[in-house]
Amino acid sequence: MCVQYLTTVNIDWVKSHFDLDLPVSSSHDVFPTYPGPIILKSHSTKRTAIGMARFGLIPSWAKDGDFGRKTYNARSETVTEKPSYKQAWAKRHYALALADAFYEPNYESGKAVRTSIKQLNGEPMAIASIWDTWNEPETGELVVSFSMLTINADRHPVMNHFHRPGDEKRTVVPLRPEFFKDWLNATPETAKDLLSLTSIPELTF
Repeated sequence: MCVQYLTTVNIDWVKSHFDLDLPVSSSHDVFPTYPGPIILKSHSTKRTAIGMARFGLIPSWAKDGDFGRKTYNARSETVTEKPSYKQAWAKRHYALALADAFYEPNYESGKAVRTSIKQLNGEPMAIASIWDTWNEPETGELVVSFSMLTINADRHPVMNHFHRPGDEKRTVVPLRPEFFKDWLNATPETAKDLLSLTSIPELTF
């Protein structure tokens, strides 16, 4: 489960793949409730946009922003059923979180070793995510937040090295570039098909 990642600083990569300008950010090491850049698409205007969003999805009915401390990852197997995520999924609120690396614990030495996972080709990653909006009760501020989707990684040659012995192996889903548009344009039916190990580029640690 990804609780920490490093946002990309590769302005040229974002521009070449999405024709969008990467927002300026003062923080690149992101934990739950921290801001990170995401790309999303409006299905009414057909416009693709980029902006900062809070890591850890806050559903519209949440009482406070701390809710996002426990919703930074959404299991693909149950995302359509869980109250925190099902509304965003049904509304086709699909996003791409932009990262240079994400971190997982490796226990192969007998202790948890924080390990950076990157694309083998050194390029940034666009991680399959869902987003939602929430109004801060006291200020009325509209907060955009997101969760990264996760899938089983028992058969992934890299991601099966992580998490505690005996625990299920899980991974977020960095998508190969040919699937970027498909994810942003996905329906609840087609999105499930994209959340698979075959959609993930080669990774290394």
